[in-house]
Amino acid sequence: MGSSPDRSAVRFRERAELLDFLLEVAGSMSESLDLDRVMAEVADIVKEVIPFDLFAILLHSEKLQGLRIRYGIGFRPEMIRNLVIPLGEGITGHAAATLQPILVEDVSKDGRYLNALDAVRSELSVPMTARGKLVGVIDVQSTRLSAFNEYDRSLLRLIASRVAVSIDNARLHRRLERHNRTLRTLQKLSQEFSSILVLDDLLAKIAEGVRSMVAYDAFSVLLVDAERGLLRHRFSVRYDERVELDNISVGMGITGAAVESREAIRVGDTGADPRYIASHPDIRSEVAVPLVVQDRVIGVMDLESGRMNYFTEDHVRTLTLLAPQVASSVENARLYEQLAQREQRMNRDLKAARNLQTVLLPASAPAISGLEAAIGFRPAREVSGDLYDFFDFGDHSAMLAFGDSSGKGVAAALYGALVSGLLRTMAPRRRSPARLMQALNDALIERRADAQYVTLLLLLWEAQTRMLTMANAGGTLPLICRGHRILRPRAEGVPLGLLDHREYDEIAFQTEPGDVIVLFSDGVQDQTNAAGDSYERGRLGQLVQSAGEQAPQAIVEAISADLDRFAGEAPQFDDQTLIVLKVL
Repeated sequence: MGSSPDRSAVRFRERAELLDFLLEVAGSMSESLDLDRVMAEVADIVKEVIPFDLFAILLHSEKLQGLRIRYGIGFRPEMIRNLVIPLGEGITGHAAATLQPILVEDVSKDGRYLNALDAVRSELSVPMTARGKLVGVIDVQSTRLSAFNEYDRSLLRLIASRVAVSIDNARLHRRLERHNRTLRTLQKLSQEFSSILVLDDLLAKIAEGVRSMVAYDAFSVLLVDAERGLLRHRFSVRYDERVELDNISVGMGITGAAVESREAIRVGDTGADPRYIASHPDIRSEVAVPLVVQDRVIGVMDLESGRMNYFTEDHVRTLTLLAPQVASSVENARLYEQLAQREQRMNRDLKAARNLQTVLLPASAPAISGLEAAIGFRPAREVSGDLYDFFDFGDHSAMLAFGDSSGKGVAAALYGALVSGLLRTMAPRRRSPARLMQALNDALIERRADAQYVTLLLLLWEAQTRMLTMANAGGTLPLICRGHRILRPRAEGVPLGLLDHREYDEIAFQTEPGDVIVLFSDGVQDQTNAAGDSYERGRLGQLVQSAGEQAPQAIVEAISADLDRFAGEAPQFDDQTLIVLKVL
């Protein structure tokens, strides 16, 4: 008996020294944003000072209003995957609900105990909080009665207070990474919107983008055939190989249920769901997300896995966030296909359309006070989607419009003609590029043409002040050469005809006598040579610097000649439009 205090003192002294070490480790751990690493380090720390048989870090889910095991030692795998403990239930649930540690010396005498292992006799649960909110619970269990004491409770509480912020930061970082991956995929799909016109190619890109976020075993896109009441398999891939699947009736299967309900459906065990239509014998879980465009279901995106309960709520949230962009891209690609088919039938009208376009697009630049101007225009086909126009306000100021309608051929030319007509109606009554841009967008939204939009740059020139005010709707920014320097003004905005109620910024640029301003379409910088290299903006800038002393018409001719030398035998795939302005 007399030696017990000495042993306690030694034990306390050793633990005090160890505690200093643990605090140092916890401090360094706060620098890590890897959630798995953080939790593994917590388990190692606790194991050094508090022996246990079962260990768990349970994280709080606001959506589930409960705790889920995020890291566990000694628990059955299915318990880690499936167990959700509501706040207030079980020893861990009570610790979370009260934000107080709970020590149970004999779990058989505590009605709150949830049996994790028959051999368990004692349990210690300590809540973790950060920024005033519940993060989760650290829980240790032992097969010995009274395995934990008040000292262990205090020690574990101190550890929990040090690691809670690290775990919370790691969770936030993981969520941010997932969100950023989703945004990158959305951005990628948005870029594909204007460049991929073949639906199968687009769907292959979508499948690739989805897989970067959710590692599925099978992926399908089914499109609604309303006339026949079918869901048609438009694209299916299984283990990276294209497969052909049968069509199914609308309303049948998990995909049909998603279309009818207009909500995502997640099935953890397909074998237990009577709606499941077996396509492959090894599929165990499935998630189906409807694709909706303008309140109309056009299809469904379906993912399958060979693992039971594989798809999570996070997966569903990610896919639901991605679905509108996928739906819009798919619908636009379908409409592009339709437009391409119509374009073939319109070939006989191309000559007449070309004649009309020569009326709409000025063949030469008008006289503009304070500027000398020249135009170069080379369509890739008989008709062009590029558009440009000049509007003289009669008081030494003028507006210049320079743009490109989406796609190529007749559809793009007709849409460009619509924009040109609207410009000629609206521009004389609006001197502000931003207000004119907004009015044009509103008018195009009222006359919405499926799968069509236009990029546009508006420049207001005021000769008395030599001020150039610009507004941009996704257009290519002008190249400005001053002496031997290339200036790059910045102006951004969403293309016209896509989104309702858009506002546009104005950027003022003070020019100087001798400045050369070059407007050029995508067909200039995207022109390729036989090797597949692009002409690019840098080469254009160098040419303008060397020819900047010449007149605008000579500069246009020099650029066109350089384009031809660069392209060689490579064909011209896109319209090439140039407008060169020189400040007098």
